[in-house]
Amino acid sequence: MDSSVHPRIRQCAVLEADAVCDHLHVPSDGLSTEQAEKSRAQFGSNAVSSGTADTVGFRLRRALINPFTVILFLLAVISLVTDVVLASNFSRNATTVIIICCMLLLSGTVRFVQELRAKRISDHLSDLTHTEVTVCRDGQWIGLPASALVVGDLVRLSAGDRVPADLRLIQANDLFVSQSIITGESAVLEKTAQALSHLPRDYASYQNTVFQGCSVIGGSGQGIVLAVGQDTISGGTMQAPLWRKNGFDRGANSIAWVLIRFMAVLVPIVFVAVGLTKGDWFAAFLFALSVAVGLTPEMLPMVINACLAKGSAAMEGKQTIVKNINAMQGFGSMDVLCVDKTGTLTGDTVLLEYYLDVLGNESERVLELAYLSSRYATGVENHLDRAILRYGSFPGWDARLGEFQVQHPKLDELPFDYNRRCSSVLVGDEACNLLIVKGSVDEVCRRCSQVVHRGALHPFGADGLNSVHAVVDEMLEDGMKVLAVAYRPVTLQALTANDERDLILLGYLVFFDAPKASAASAIDKLNALHVHSKVLTGDQKSVAVSICRRLGIDTASVLTGEALDQLTDNELPVCVERCTVFAELSPKQKMRIVQVLQDNGHTVGFLGDGMNDLPAITAADVGISVDTAAESVRECADVLLLKKDLNVLEAGILEGRNAFANMTKYIKITASSNFGNIFSIVIASVFLPFFPMTSVQLLLLNLLYDMLCLVLPWDKVDGEACARPLEWSGRTLGRFMRFFGPISSFFDILTFGFLFFWLCPQICGGSFSALSPEAQRQFVSLFQTGWFLESMWTQILILHLLRTQKVPLSRPSRPVMLVTLSGIVLFTALVFTPLGALIGLTALPLRYFAFLTAVVVLYLLLVTVAKTWYLRRYYTLL
Repeated sequence: MDSSVHPRIRQCAVLEADAVCDHLHVPSDGLSTEQAEKSRAQFGSNAVSSGTADTVGFRLRRALINPFTVILFLLAVISLVTDVVLASNFSRNATTVIIICCMLLLSGTVRFVQELRAKRISDHLSDLTHTEVTVCRDGQWIGLPASALVVGDLVRLSAGDRVPADLRLIQANDLFVSQSIITGESAVLEKTAQALSHLPRDYASYQNTVFQGCSVIGGSGQGIVLAVGQDTISGGTMQAPLWRKNGFDRGANSIAWVLIRFMAVLVPIVFVAVGLTKGDWFAAFLFALSVAVGLTPEMLPMVINACLAKGSAAMEGKQTIVKNINAMQGFGSMDVLCVDKTGTLTGDTVLLEYYLDVLGNESERVLELAYLSSRYATGVENHLDRAILRYGSFPGWDARLGEFQVQHPKLDELPFDYNRRCSSVLVGDEACNLLIVKGSVDEVCRRCSQVVHRGALHPFGADGLNSVHAVVDEMLEDGMKVLAVAYRPVTLQALTANDERDLILLGYLVFFDAPKASAASAIDKLNALHVHSKVLTGDQKSVAVSICRRLGIDTASVLTGEALDQLTDNELPVCVERCTVFAELSPKQKMRIVQVLQDNGHTVGFLGDGMNDLPAITAADVGISVDTAAESVRECADVLLLKKDLNVLEAGILEGRNAFANMTKYIKITASSNFGNIFSIVIASVFLPFFPMTSVQLLLLNLLYDMLCLVLPWDKVDGEACARPLEWSGRTLGRFMRFFGPISSFFDILTFGFLFFWLCPQICGGSFSALSPEAQRQFVSLFQTGWFLESMWTQILILHLLRTQKVPLSRPSRPVMLVTLSGIVLFTALVFTPLGALIGLTALPLRYFAFLTAVVVLYLLLVTVAKTWYLRRYYTLL
């Protein structure tokens, strides 16, 4: 028995519908307002809808907890213990803890505020398109938001609705539900109100229960709320698959592990080196911890969130709402975009062009039966049914088809699903009832044993399918969409899928779905950005090929859903990689293709708006939908487009790459600079009789530099950097750190020698060992100030060289230029102020600044040479 099902659901599943109401003490006219409040107090509120990802609490956790913040938080805890708890009253210093905690809080706030802003816009769009849940309260059926539901409420469901809570059905009229959002299975299931004879082992097999988050595909029904909020299936254990770890999380973990590995190597080395040379192991331990803090960019979360938030805010002006700002990184690294055909490559309006008999002649009988099939369909409305029903409003046809509908009342229905690829409706007729089947040409014809032409019946025959394709293939090759219409006189009063047999083929419906004028240029733009488009559609292969060929999409290799299922595990990755067009797919197959592409190493985006796209959208690294999409799809998407146009995506990709490039600048340049500083500290600690820089000075140096880096989100990004998808991982971070870090160490050592053997002895009156304790303190202060300034100058100026792949550099944005140069002036002036004296810094003579200028110039020249070699070897800097 499935333990994830609430006990109340198990109890009610085996009861008859009337007994369920008695068991829960639910009046026939619904709960009163007073009863609803008591139920809310007893069983809780329906706070969780489709998943925790849309709640404020989830967004707050996501803003504050990630691999970078975890590292910094652990370092803050260690610093709290060593610098505050274990330190003496004289040496107690909470500066490090306060700075790190402030940075974590500030960075989390930046991200949280931006995501809340996007959520408000998304919620507003939902309010415009969302139909409230129909609930019986105080004897009246009224509309209420899903969050207002309580256990015991009577709820009505109809096609297109999203199930608002876990419900036990008490009425069901041809009710078909998709549970793909919680099971991953694409099959559409019929639900009934009958009591179960036994409890299934799997919650998905509860035939009289519908679960929160599932979608009503067809029919209608009523149910009693049995579980709300965290007690529902989707509110508990079933949420994780919807919001699984995405590309941003994987990349963040990769980068975090690079930093952790560097710490794991350097911190013990510093500890041992300082302990052996200084003899004070506790001081060595404290200094080693400060090295760990110094190696980690304190403002890493804040700079990253600022870059993502700026890109997300910029997208709002480009008809795009970014619900999860991590998706900005996904835009930047996305190299494969999967799109549904209808509405994306073609227009949203499909026209019914022809209604033909089996030989291709116009047949009004085909239109009449097709009209009944579409009129009586209770499934989610689709563009083909809309095109058929449009004829019912045309002059001359409206009265005729309306009268035909009156003569043939509906008895039962089997909505369309992606396994049968057809829909059926049972209608009454004078002589006997009539089963009408409409759907895929091949699937309908497989169910036919006869054809009718001009009133005469003929055997379908072994070559019947070939005869059919002789008529329809030319239309399919022209980009038309063709449905087959068949019927069978029956005495049935209810339908099952087994009744769709021995049909009589009547004819065809031919639709025209014109390609969008903007689609071809948009695909060319995506190709220019090295984002490969793949078309994933449920349409027939020939239709998909025709549309794609008109748009210039490669159709040399096309894979159908049937062929996809026949591939072996070894063949599948190769075929999915090679093919551009996938046709006749089920929702589960779309999701499978996305996952295979991810396994092949791609960052995948998926653009769709229908329920059949939902599994693929949730599986993609960037799930993209539109504001007019089904409610389930909108809620699960990372990005909402206010205009369903691939040209909008081009702007999103460029914004994502801009944000991505500026994030990478900070991470790589700062980490390599910090590594160079730590490497210099290791060397200096071995040879110097004192610490080359105090823990507070090291932390302040990183903090001042990081504050200047907050301007990076507003930096210009070279066109070359945005030309290709960018990688978000630690794979190249370690190489960058090892290459450029030691270059700064060379000039650090040069500065050490200048300060220790020439400048400091000149000012203090002798070598360090020959000085008095007071003079030694002056010596140390001069030395630490000299290295503090050299490190600060080189770190800030090297930012201008390494922020671009151009040699020697490209022109930075005005804010970056203004902030960095002002920072050098202000932070240099710091050593001449009382604040500088508080942290052990002191004024230096002008001759030092002449030396510093020469060192910085030489350093920039050497880095320019090294940068040129690095680009020749690895082709990319960031």
